Amino acid sequence: MVDAEAVWFEMPEDEWLRAFACHPRIGERKADVGMTAQFATWSGSEQEAAQDTLDAVAERLVTGNRRYEERFGFLYIVFAKGRTAPELLKILEERLEQDRATELNEAARQQWEITRLRMTNWMAL
Repeated sequence: MVDAEAVWFEMPEDEWLRAFACHPRIGERKADVGMTAQFATWSGSEQEAAQDTLDAVAERLVTGNRRYEERFGFLYIVFAKGRTAPELLKILEERLEQDRATELNEAARQQWEITRLRMTNWMAL
């Protein structure tokens, strides 16, 4: 049996970046056009708490997303399920302090958590 987690963490950076690019930015409702309807539904569900945020927090998330992408060259990826917008903003601000290599590995770890949740949901269908 293939260990999906081991395979994920052995993938090259460009494959991780392709996976990251399939996500909407935290706090945005619009998903990538390449995303299936089912993944868009799951993504919206995972970010549900961030969608119901105050305008000030939402604005800081937008600004923080922009800074993150400029600093690291890829989207801010975080396992958002069950987290509030203020929590997601705090995590974003903390992660902006990391170097790129550390952050790339953290983003890959977060992507793995999202993938694992989606595989579990898919298998439950």
